[in-house]
Amino acid sequence: MKSHGTTILTVRRGGVVAMGGDGQVTIGNTVMKADAIKIRRLAGDRVLVGFAGAAADGFALLERFEAKLKDYPGNTLRAATELAKEWRTDRVLRRLEAMMAIADARHTLLVTGVGDVIQPTDGILGIGSGGSYALAAARALVAHTDLSAPQIVRIALEIAAEIDLYTNKHLVVEELVCET
Repeated sequence: MKSHGTTILTVRRGGVVAMGGDGQVTIGNTVMKADAIKIRRLAGDRVLVGFAGAAADGFALLERFEAKLKDYPGNTLRAATELAKEWRTDRVLRRLEAMMAIADARHTLLVTGVGDVIQPTDGILGIGSGGSYALAAARALVAHTDLSAPQIVRIALEIAAEIDLYTNKHLVVEELVCET
């Protein structure tokens, strides 16, 4: 059975980067778990990582990324690039079905198994089955409100949960204060 994704959203605003995700784990058309935590703090709480896709694959990638952060301390972009290269070229890793959103004080990154390491221009990134809905809502909230990054993430994820069947309202939102 194919497992369906989740929704992860990252927003930068006012010297803060916030990342949030819903808690739903779905296999086929069955909700298996409603309160999974898909956001992790790594590198001494200086890096946020969220994953969407197959849960076991996401955890495998999370472990690999954590090792890359240890290989390249303080250089999240290099660690993400090295993970993407390994993910694309390794025969076993290439089969993993997941995406990662990564944020530190300076970078917001999308990392995929085809070798993508993409940094959105506006610092807003949505991945997973409800990612496009959350992304659109976040961009509208950034443009038309004075809400903080964590508030925008929470509201945009709630909007995505109203639209996407594979996203629920059990939300976890983490934040980092960015260096100025």
